[in-house]
Formats: sequence, C-alpha cells, structure tokens
Amino acid sequence: MASSDPDRPNFVVVVTDDQGPWALGCQGNAELQTPAIDALAGRGVRFESFFCASPVCSPARASLLTGRMPSAHGVHDWIRGEAYGLMDEESYLTGLTTTPQVLADNGWRCGHTGKWHLGDARRPAPGFTEWYAHRTGDGPYVGAPIWRDGQRVAEDRYITTAITDEAVRFVDSAAAGPDPFYLQVHYTAPHSPWVGQHPAEYLDRYADCAFDSCPRPEPDPWFSWEPGPISDAMRDPRPSLQGYFASITAVDDGVDRLMRTLAEHQLVESTVVVFTSDNGFSCGHHGIWGKGNATNPLNMWENSVRVPFIVSQPGRLRSGAVESGLAGACDLHPTLLRLAGVPVPEDPLAAGRSLLPQLTDGADGADGAEHVIVFDEYGGTRMVRTVEWKLVQRYGDAPGELYDLGDDPAEEHNLIDDPSRRAVVAELAGVLTDWFSRHIDEQLDAYSRPISGRGQLHPVRRGTPDAETYYAGTTEIRSGARTS
Repeated sequence: MASSDPDRPNFVVVVTDDQGPWALGCQGNAELQTPAIDALAGRGVRFESFFCASPVCSPARASLLTGRMPSAHGVHDWIRGEAYGLMDEESYLTGLTTTPQVLADNGWRCGHTGKWHLGDARRPAPGFTEWYAHRTGDGPYVGAPIWRDGQRVAEDRYITTAITDEAVRFVDSAAAGPDPFYLQVHYTAPHSPWVGQHPAEYLDRYADCAFDSCPRPEPDPWFSWEPGPISDAMRDPRPSLQGYFASITAVDDGVDRLMRTLAEHQLVESTVVVFTSDNGFSCGHHGIWGKGNATNPLNMWENSVRVPFIVSQPGRLRSGAVESGLAGACDLHPTLLRLAGVPVPEDPLAAGRSLLPQLTDGADGADGAEHVIVFDEYGGTRMVRTVEWKLVQRYGDAPGELYDLGDDPAEEHNLIDDPSRRAVVAELAGVLTDWFSRHIDEQLDAYSRPISGRGQLHPVRRGTPDAETYYAGTTEIRSGARTS
C-alpha cells in the first residue's frame, strides 16, 4: 500500500483560490462553517502570520512549487491564457525545479486535481503521472473548462465536488500501490463568480447570515471599479458574500471527504496534510473587494498578502498548536522536502527555509530560527514586513507606504511622510533592497516592468518585448501618496 511510514510520508496539499486570512472558523470567523478544516488545525499546526509571495494567483502558485520569488521564477502576474484567446499556452515553469519533480525523482507517485494556472494544462507537468486540470484560472462552477485525456470538455459536476471526486479517486488508487504519494488538490473556490453558481445545500446555510465578519466601510480611493463581479460585490455585497461563504463550506466538505478517505486506508498518521491559499482576499475589508490587483496602484494590505496555513501529521508534528512567527509561501517547498526526508536541491535563488522546527518544536533540524521578516512582490510593488512594521516601495514615483502594525494593525495611517519615521523607512528600505538583490534573476526581475495587475500574456523567458508580455488594459498608476 502507499506509505505507512510517518518518516517517508504521503502528502495531500490543498490550495484554495482567493481566501482571506479571516475566512475560516478556526481563525476567529464565527459565521463561516468550516468544521473539517477547523478539525485539521486542531490536529496540526496553524500559522497565524503566513504570507503569499505575491497577492495574485499565478505568481503565488509558482512560488509555492519552486521556493522562489516571482522575480526569480518569471511568473509576474496572473496568466490570461485560453480564457482570453491564447490557445497556444506555454509552460511557465520550464527549467525550474518543483516539489513534485523532486519527490517523483525520489519514488513518490504524484497527482494533481484542479486549478493549475501556470501555462499549459493539457499535459501533466513534470513529476506528475495523474492529472485532472482546470483549463483556465477561473470560470463557472458548473460547466467548468477542464482538460480530460487531452480533450477540452465542460465539467458537468459542480467543480468543487469534481475536484474532490478526482482527489479521492487518486488516493484510493495510490493506497493500493507500493509507493508514497504526493497529491495537489487545487480548488477554484472561493474565486469569483459567486452569484448563481453554488448548490442550494451550501447557499441555504448562509440565508440568514448577517456577514458581520465582513466590514462595509466607504470604498478606498485606490479601489478599481473595473466592471465585473468585484465591482458588483462592492455595490451590493450580500449575494456575493453568500456565494463566497458557500464556496468555502463546499471546500470544507471536500477536506472532510479526503480525511475520511485517508482514514479508511489507515493513512492518517503517515500523511502530511497541508491547507493554504494562493493569496489573500478582502470582502469589504479596507474598503475593497479583491486582492493585490483590486487597487491602483497594486496593494500589499494584510488581507491581500496573508493566507491560511495549516500543516497536520498526527503523531509526528505538533497537535493543536498555533504558530505566531512570520512565514511565507517560499518556505513550503523546502518544508515538504525535509518532511519527506529527501535532499533539498541547491538553489542560489531559493527564498524560503524549512519550517520543520516550528512544526516539531525544533527537534528535527538546525534551520529553525524563527522568521522575523517576510517579503512580497507584485511587479513594481515590493513589501518588507517585520512583526511591528510594514514598508511598501513602488517603482519610480508611485507612492510608498509605512505602517506601524503594533499601533495600527488595520493599516489606516500611512506614515511614509512622517519625519519622525525617516530612520525606520531608511532601515527597512535597505533591508528590502539588499534581500531582493540576492533573490532575483536579473533577466526575470519584475520591478521595472509594466505589470498592471491585468494579466501576463507570455513567459518572460520567451523574450518578447514587455509590451507584448503583459496586458496593459486602460489602467494607469496614480502618483499621489495615500496618507492618513
């Protein structure tokens, strides 16, 4: 059967799409019904301050898989792809080493179900032998665009259920085989669309919900009113909130099915289960709906860059623990490889470290110094975050931001122009510049490129001009500083 050895475990990595750090019951949201994910946290380690590498899907997902920042892997914005008429999609991870590749080379059987959004999804990416992939980055929840056996099809099942079905099928099959397995379960939920998409069994659970967990302040001046589900939700939030919450509860049912399947095969103690999201999201928080590209200029607010992160393996990892230290998406790649007991490939541009010490009380490794700084980037917007401070720098004359998170956790008062904070700005700017200078590939550096948050058209490695690589749309960067 699949691995029954806790020290050479199986892996199930669940990734949602656009889930804010506030959007789980175990993270303090009494309105959201997520009992299975809450139970997972109760059996494992939940990180309170875990950050994506970029507050938009494709770059964030590439960083989870490679341990590199966007300016080192070259995925700089969400990939427009087939949904926008680009039928000759290329792989955006060519030449990069990913977690499933390393595991496959060391004897793991690797499968993927759900959203890929890193270029060509028709064929299994390197390392994978089983592959059920969404053709685009988002789309309808019924009739979703899927690759099945190399053919474009419309999935007739509710896509969250379909992704779970395929994941359960993989576990059932892998459990009968001799090798340990690695399974990615990448839901499209809770990404838009939200209205008219979800089964009544989930929507009805929120029919009388007040949604008090989602504030409704005045729209932020930077909010982008581009037509679509985001601006519709800003104008009339309740239908979208009902759909957003319902979609997360549907994911929770999927996690429950996966855990029951592992239990049926007696694989719970020999399987590492990870739950996280690609990037954060706001549903009215900070006066926006959306993530990093919901504003102009692109933002790095907490609800855009922080995501849920839970790791569980009963009997081997800490149980019911809450980790308060800062950690980030680039840490996942080395963490999973350390948990697998396989060497982490040498990579001079690696931006993460293994979190194994935090998962095991420091008993299993020497690289357990608690993170005190994390970094984030989205094109010409870069962030350095300590426990107390956040500095956001933007390329050229676009406005910067400084927040004292101890006194201002809601990031309402921008101190960038406060004369008394010049020393803080200078120190953090030096840290940010030095760190990125050591974690970028100069040929793939995103900082000075015209990335608008409206999508990437081709891989940077293709060598096309920037004007043909990124979609500009009609958005212009505003030059005025945002202050309190």
